[in-house]
Amino acid sequence: MADTLPYGSWPSPLTPESVAQASPRVDGARLVGDEVWWGESVPCEAGRVAVKRRRADGVVETVLPAPANARSAVHEYGGGAWTASDDGELYYVEKVDQRVYALRPGGEARALTPPDEAVRHGGLRFEHGVLLAVRETHGTTRVPERAIVCIPTDGSDEVEVLADGSDFLAQPALSPDGRRLAWIAWDHPDMPWDATVLRVADLTTGEVRDIAGGANRAPLQPVWLADDELLYADDPDGRWNLFRRPLDGDAQPVAPADADTGGGLWVLGTRWFGAAAGGRVVAVRTDGADEIVEIAPSGVRPLDVPAIAGAAVDDARGAQVLVSGADAGGRSGLWLVDLDSGAVELVTGGSASWGDEWMPSARALETEGPHGPVHAFAYAPTHPEVTAPPGERPPYVVLVHGGPTSHVGPAPSAKTAYFTSRGIGVLDVNYGGSTGYGRAYRDRLKGQWGVVDVDDVAAAASALAEAGLADPDRIAIAGGSAGGWTVLAAVTNTDVFSAGISRYGVGDARALAEDTHDFEARYLDGLIGPLPEAESVYVERSPLSHPERFRVPLLILQGAEDRVVPPSQAEAIRDALAAHGVPHAYVLYEGEGHGFRRAETVVDSLRRELGFLGAVFGFESPGIPALQME
Repeated sequence: MADTLPYGSWPSPLTPESVAQASPRVDGARLVGDEVWWGESVPCEAGRVAVKRRRADGVVETVLPAPANARSAVHEYGGGAWTASDDGELYYVEKVDQRVYALRPGGEARALTPPDEAVRHGGLRFEHGVLLAVRETHGTTRVPERAIVCIPTDGSDEVEVLADGSDFLAQPALSPDGRRLAWIAWDHPDMPWDATVLRVADLTTGEVRDIAGGANRAPLQPVWLADDELLYADDPDGRWNLFRRPLDGDAQPVAPADADTGGGLWVLGTRWFGAAAGGRVVAVRTDGADEIVEIAPSGVRPLDVPAIAGAAVDDARGAQVLVSGADAGGRSGLWLVDLDSGAVELVTGGSASWGDEWMPSARALETEGPHGPVHAFAYAPTHPEVTAPPGERPPYVVLVHGGPTSHVGPAPSAKTAYFTSRGIGVLDVNYGGSTGYGRAYRDRLKGQWGVVDVDDVAAAASALAEAGLADPDRIAIAGGSAGGWTVLAAVTNTDVFSAGISRYGVGDARALAEDTHDFEARYLDGLIGPLPEAESVYVERSPLSHPERFRVPLLILQGAEDRVVPPSQAEAIRDALAAHGVPHAYVLYEGEGHGFRRAETVVDSLRRELGFLGAVFGFESPGIPALQME
């Protein structure tokens, strides 16, 4: 017989420590001979990225041991920090100095690029015997010099520049004959989901051609099908779909669908499709949830891959494909797919220290907001042995993803289950501006950041309460980075939320425009408006411009080494709350940047968030004392 306990006070096996260690994130994967290699975050080692391999005999080994850390700082968000040759040599960007190194398993690392504190590398690709990288060189100007370079793997020659001339370059691809290079380029003030260009250079003649792109077009991820034919994603009709383009012909759509094969190019290593043998393509299709499909000359078929959120097609060779992502139980994993047999094998991940009965199921919600439909996923309190008293409605935490041009799928994270297993519901909102629903949906936020996102999260939370699924007096809102901006704007401009949790959130849009790094230096041109013309809008929208509107308790969490949203923003919010007598707590984590990676930070922040909710909403969670606020 189930116990009856108030929401928020349910006992749970999901401790902060177990959540911090749950399902390490897969950071790229590659087929190397008859082995599978992958990158993996290690929370207990300060979040470093190790590279591991599964040998042909099934034994798993670490290729990149501690203290080495495969982390790129290009665009600050990095990505593509490692790759490997077909015969098993690892190439990686070391976080400490941003140089590229080579390493044979069990051997000593050797540097392939010279020491230079101004230079960073990322987006590594090893193609047809050539190591390609995006190089970023910081100097006296705000916009660093960026180029696609060829790095000799034997150290016998200098690094060669293959392409430059744009503010940003990404996703280099070399044709099989080595004659042509394709890449994605864009310039300020555009972001890579607004307007990009697919370019091809003839490396023998120096001729450069634009193959696709322009205003309101954002082609992504060129892949060579032959020496003179490309496969890529593009969105001329508002959805990212695949196109084939002979260099001497016109682009032809490949099995278009009302879904996106593509997304926000936040990190350089992201890949949404791969070309396999027999004219087959394996692709991610996103319409709220992710689906993995095979596109063959005979038609399209779904593949039985569990990944439904955050999915990527990391590599494809012959009939074998590597797919990473999270399944419906929220477990991160890497799967090896054999297209000929249809077999799907879990390589790593897919496990947790608690059973499936503790994981909530996603309920897709669509509600009408002031600006159109709003998409969200709701996770109700879930416990196999406890129920709430009759008539009590659960408290909810509304999660606001960062970006804001990002996306959440219907896969509960361990953190989501940490709350739901204690009797606290979670609502994950893909507010207007999110990817995964087409260009029109993400363009809804243009010029309206701080308006549309706030209205959409408020509409989703209100709909949940009006349906009787949430206690309207106990709805909190939580988010990081751009999500933190929405948290602060929502608690100052609506009366829907009775508490807020801001992680490295933006409080002053003008300060963000002045202080942030180059990748996002002109992002606010599209989200709010260009400066100085739109300065009055920046002032009006910024939560710190209206400190008197802070009324509900706030928890503020911040990384001391954050270069995207510096601690000065969090400290200004703290000071405003103190000046107006609003209950709050402020925590500064040394050694953390934009996003928390250290296990000890994750553990501490989880304890504080739950203790904060208990203090505000009046419940006691076993083992987690109520947070003391100023």
